[in-house]
Order: sequence, then structure tokens, then C-alpha cells
Amino acid sequence: MEHFLPSQRRRLGSKLSLRAFSAANDQTKRKLIPSCCSSHKSLSGCRGDVLVLLDSSGSVANYEYSHLLLFAAELVHPFPLGRGRVRVGLLQVGTRPHLEFGLDVHDNQESLQRAMQHVSQLQGDTNTKAALRLAQDLLIDRQRVPKVLLWLTDGVQPGDVDQPMSELKEQGVSVLAVSTVHANYKVLQRAVTPPLDSHLYSVDIDNINIITHDLREAITKIICAEQLQVVHLTSHSAVLQWRPVVDAGSGYYEFWYKPARTAHPAARRTLSGDSRRVELDKLQPETAYTAWLRPESNRGLFSTLSVNFTTLPDVLSPAEVTVSASGPRQVRVSWGPLQPERVQKYVVEYGAIPSGAVGTVTLPNRQASTVLSGLEPDAQYLVTVSALHVDGKERAMSVRACTLEETALPSLADLQLTPVEQQEVETEAEEVQVTWRASRDEGLRGFWVTWEREASHSASSNPSTSSVYLPPNARSTRLARLAPSSRVCVSPVYSSGRGDGLCCTANSLKEVSRWG
Repeated sequence: MEHFLPSQRRRLGSKLSLRAFSAANDQTKRKLIPSCCSSHKSLSGCRGDVLVLLDSSGSVANYEYSHLLLFAAELVHPFPLGRGRVRVGLLQVGTRPHLEFGLDVHDNQESLQRAMQHVSQLQGDTNTKAALRLAQDLLIDRQRVPKVLLWLTDGVQPGDVDQPMSELKEQGVSVLAVSTVHANYKVLQRAVTPPLDSHLYSVDIDNINIITHDLREAITKIICAEQLQVVHLTSHSAVLQWRPVVDAGSGYYEFWYKPARTAHPAARRTLSGDSRRVELDKLQPETAYTAWLRPESNRGLFSTLSVNFTTLPDVLSPAEVTVSASGPRQVRVSWGPLQPERVQKYVVEYGAIPSGAVGTVTLPNRQASTVLSGLEPDAQYLVTVSALHVDGKERAMSVRACTLEETALPSLADLQLTPVEQQEVETEAEEVQVTWRASRDEGLRGFWVTWEREASHSASSNPSTSSVYLPPNARSTRLARLAPSSRVCVSPVYSSGRGDGLCCTANSLKEVSRWG
């Protein structure tokens, strides 16, 4: 059962001026350090890694971002930190992922909370896939402790995350997610580990504190409880995980499982003392199972752990096909569930209705989406996704996809650069105030600003190109350390694409040209 909270009045960051947001952000930072940072006694035995994956892209309003950051700080503050206890890291999602701090950096709450006080939003694109690749490097190590990836996002166009999320879960990482809007919810459902009712939340940003207790309890159950739990489940397989209580030098585990309502003997395995997960395959679909785990050690007696679970119905891929991110000449087609162990390849066929030429794309068995480009605007297409299974069977599903009408997007109406007077020693680097005016506010999502930044002191260094995505209410920004003769370009971004922008050269402030 998914969590939906009633939507109240949204105070979006786009309604705040840059100065107002700065003041609001300062107040938020002062709240980040809790009045009491002492560890709860009930959490003193917790041991595990928690990596917060924070959406820091331009699609997240400033107001939402600051509240997500505050929420994350309050969520983890009761846990005792340090190696051998709980380790917390923060990874930001933008055009390029940015690791604010790794898992080994902070060994006390005061240090962690002060670090989160200085975190700033990246802006840029939502490149979640690249961030997940970095998350794999951070979480998949030799530390045999429970691992949690906590994904905080606005849920808008997270990208193709199915494969990296599946790889993380296959390595025993528990994925939990919080979304501030109800967009791309199926992607979030596929990403998280069960159970959904405690691992997946969609909540209005003004009410996000309501889920703090439940989400913290879910994390606690993963990294603190000495229990046997199911972290991945399909119709024919299951992955079970537990908190280690012995090691290779002090003992081992006896594990056994069987269908719950049969008289057949249980299947047994002996697992090494450094094990903390076991994979079961060749299970029957829609069948209830019971599994037991008993640690054996010369250091003392341990309780036998058990868990009951029911495998999913036998669903052959593709069971669902969806269309999203439609434009005048392209659409994104997604399907699921991913079944790489049962599917050889996917074939996507598409053609305009009623009698257009048919295009074909062949994709590997671990890919769950593709972008169909080169389409005709304002047209209907029949899209068929077929899966060739390893047993020779083939399953197909078709949907209709509509491309948008091709219309010229409004361009930027005006762009001006004003030199900023240097108060101190003059430098060759330019500093300018950039102001602009949009042709139309309806459907406006924001602005892309690009410029050339001053090169390093090395003679062989060339100026680097920088860019920033600003909210739709922004009409000016100040740029420092511009390269000589830097071109500054501003382009409006609408819900259906990017409009034509304008460019100015920083030194003469006279050359203006169309840029799109």
C-alpha cells in the first residue's frame, strides 16, 4: 500500500526571490543541528551503511530542496555514527553526481549535522543513472554490513534507473525512496525493495515530517534488527538477508526452507560465518514459503530466526508498456518487469497509423526502456514490445503513442550584460550582472545560462564552459571570473522543449545573436 498524503498549499521555490531564498536557507541551516544529538539507547547496537541519494537537479525547487535536506538531517540524527556502527554518506544528483561526503568521513552527529549545514544545490540535469553508478562503488565493498540507499527525489523524469537499481538490490542493498510529487510512480515502485508500504513514500513537501518516524523505523529494521528478512522477491526467486552475528572464524549458519503447506522435507544449506544473504531460485510462483536461519558458534547459543514469504504470480515480460516524455519527433517507451534470467532480448517495432513504415529496434535483456526518435509530429504510432524468452516462447504487448504538434517555442525577448564595478584590486577576469526578459511565462519551466569561465593560471589551459539551470521566476544572475571575451547565453526552457535564446559577448556588450 503506497503512502499518499493530502496535498496542501505548495510554497514553491519558484515564488521566492533569490534574496528571500538565501534568508530562508540560512534559517533552515540553523535548524539542521538538533537540540540533542545523543544516540538513542535502543539504537546503540545498529551497524550498517546509509547512503542518501539527494536529487539536487534544476527540476527541484529551492524550497523543496532545502526541506529535503532538513528532512534527511533529522532522519539520521538518532543513529550512532562511526566505523563498526552506522556510516552515513550524501551523494547529490545533478548533471554530474557530486559526493558531498563519503561513508567514512563523519564519526559523530555534530560533525555530520554541521557538514549538512553547508550543502548547496547543484542545479543542472537529473542524471540519476550516473549517480547510481557511483553509489554502487560506494556501497558494494567488503564491509559485510546491511546497506541502505535512501533516494530523495521530486520524482520528475528520474531517467533510466531500472538496471542500476536492480544491480544494487542484487548485491544486497536495500533501496528506499521518498518522492515529493506523484510522477513516474511506477519507476519508484520498481526501484525500491519490498515491502512497499514502509519503503516507498510520496508526500507533499510541507508534510514531509509526518513520515520521519515510519521511515526511520524502516531503516532501523534493516540495520539494527537481528532478523531474517526478504530483500528481493520474484515469482521464481527470493533473496534473504540478515544482520551477521558470527564470522568465519567463530561459526557458521544452518539454513533451511520449504513450502509452508506441504509435508515435503525442507531443503537445507550450510553457510559460512561471513555470509549475510542467501539467494533462492527455482521456487514456485504464488507459493507461501517459510525459511529458518540458525547461527552456530562456540561463543554461545543464538536464537533461530525465521521468515514467511509468498512468491509473486508468474508474470511474463512485458506485462506493462508505458509511453512518456513525448515530443514532436520522439517518445520514450518503457516496459517491465525486467527478467534477464528468462528473456534473451527485446524487440520494439513501431509505425505510424494507419499505414506508416515499420521501424525495428533490438535491445538487450537488461534494458527496460528506449527513446524512439525521427518520428512525425502530431501523429499516432502503434508501438509493440516483444520479448523472446529463453524457452523459445515470445510475448508481445502493444500501445498507442502520440507525438506532439510541432510548434515554435517562444524565444528570449531581451538579454543585457552590465559590468560590475570592482571594489578591490582589478583583475582581468570579468564580472557581470546578467538580466533578461522572457517572451511568454505560460509553460515556462526555467532558464539555462551558459558562459566561459576564466582558465587556470597554467598557460596551456583553455577557458571552461559552465552552465546553470535557474527557476522560472529568475530574471537576473551575477557571473564572476568570466574569461576575456566570454559569450554569455540564456535560453528559456518550456514544458515541451527549449526555446531560442540570446547570447552576448562580455567584453564589448554589443554583439547579440540568436542562440538555440
